[in-house]
Amino acid sequence: MKQLKRIAEFGKKLMTTNVIDDAIVLISDEAKSLAEAQRCSIFIVDSDDEILWTTHSDGMGKIVVSADAGIVGATYKSKTPQIVNKPYEDERFLQHIDKKSGYLTENMLTVPVFDSKRNVMGVMQLLNKETDFTPQDLETLTFFANYVSGSLELVLITQIQGGE
Repeated sequence: MKQLKRIAEFGKKLMTTNVIDDAIVLISDEAKSLAEAQRCSIFIVDSDDEILWTTHSDGMGKIVVSADAGIVGATYKSKTPQIVNKPYEDERFLQHIDKKSGYLTENMLTVPVFDSKRNVMGVMQLLNKETDFTPQDLETLTFFANYVSGSLELVLITQIQGGE
């Protein structure tokens, strides 16, 4: 119950932003805290170009991957969350991103973020919890992703309309 109250309080804070980069940072920071993870990236779906991208990836610049690449791509395509506690043993894991960044991914949790039409508009990726990710983490982060999805969708729509 304590986490649900915390998420509700976070929602008030999220409603004050209408800039996608700010929203992504807020969501990422809260997700990291909820899961006790070191890093969190929110990958946004670009269905026209069939890519997933993030501008906030805790220390790395923009990351762009094919919509069917890696564990993030698998989450997007299957519309189901993933717990991968041994990513280097998973053939879907994109090891070259770790090599490029110098960061070592020890475990990962990914959760799809759905828009109001139940299409995946993004994927939340959490990395490196001190212990393995658990089904409880998955439940909490799935609830969180559902909770923030409306705000994220509004920010994305606002940005798209503002860019035209």
